[in-house]
Amino acid sequence: MAGPVILELAVNGATPRRRNRHVPRTPAEITEAALAGIESGASIVHNHNDEPMFTPDGVHAVEPYLAAWGPVLERHPDALLYPTMAAGARGIPVARRWAHVEELARRRMGGMTLVDTGSVNLGLTSDGAVAADAASGPYANSLADVEYMFAQSRQLRAAPSISVFEPGFLRTTLAWQRAGRLPPGAMVKLYFGGELEFGLRPTVTALEAYLELLEPSGLPWSVAVLGGDVVRSGLAELAIRRGGHVRVGLEDYAGPGEPSNLDLLRAAVAVVEGLGRAPATAAQARRILGVPFSPPRA
Repeated sequence: MAGPVILELAVNGATPRRRNRHVPRTPAEITEAALAGIESGASIVHNHNDEPMFTPDGVHAVEPYLAAWGPVLERHPDALLYPTMAAGARGIPVARRWAHVEELARRRMGGMTLVDTGSVNLGLTSDGAVAADAASGPYANSLADVEYMFAQSRQLRAAPSISVFEPGFLRTTLAWQRAGRLPPGAMVKLYFGGELEFGLRPTVTALEAYLELLEPSGLPWSVAVLGGDVVRSGLAELAIRRGGHVRVGLEDYAGPGEPSNLDLLRAAVAVVEGLGRAPATAAQARRILGVPFSPPRA
């Protein structure tokens, strides 16, 4: 593989400032982080707004995303951006949990949606403790929820960013593809567990297990280590050599010191360039994924 590598920057997630003082939380800080990332090699930016990830009513406001993304898209109209969705809601219809994602896609803001194709327990750490901000039960997405998110993504002509926390998430995604119901532009995100105890560890064997499932599909894919360091673990280099892409950022990072988002991104860029490759621009990432550009609208 000799083409450009898509680098995604996940700028904040649920990471608190008490853990890393560089985490952007306000819309203005997110704008600054996104612009700096795009101008330093990222072609996809993902962020949460400053609401709790585990909201009891399942609602995330759309306005903070509009405030953060508007200036980014003014400077880089083809940038690929996508939000999060509520992970802790119980018994809340998917249309409510996903409403802000849908509205951003309706306005053609960022070109991508978020689709989580399964259910998982999140919050258990490697020392056996449960994180203070963990949900009280599993993060649940039924097959009907998955159908809704994919169908709406297709109707809105937005490319789904597909989270894979466990192998079953990927098998569900591939079943949708075989049935011809996967929207164009889909990208699979292989999430490995670092300090967080879920899914597979970031090892060669684990990646190869995913690729055994994934490669016949031809879907583009990337790797991330949630609660770890995708570069220091060696997974970033391994993935690039195997034809994949990479996600970094303060949402995921756990390790020594308090690096900034740009520190983490630059480390990934160095791996890409050390392998004789180049980070993809937003336009190149859109071509790789098959996501046509449509200007934002009110």
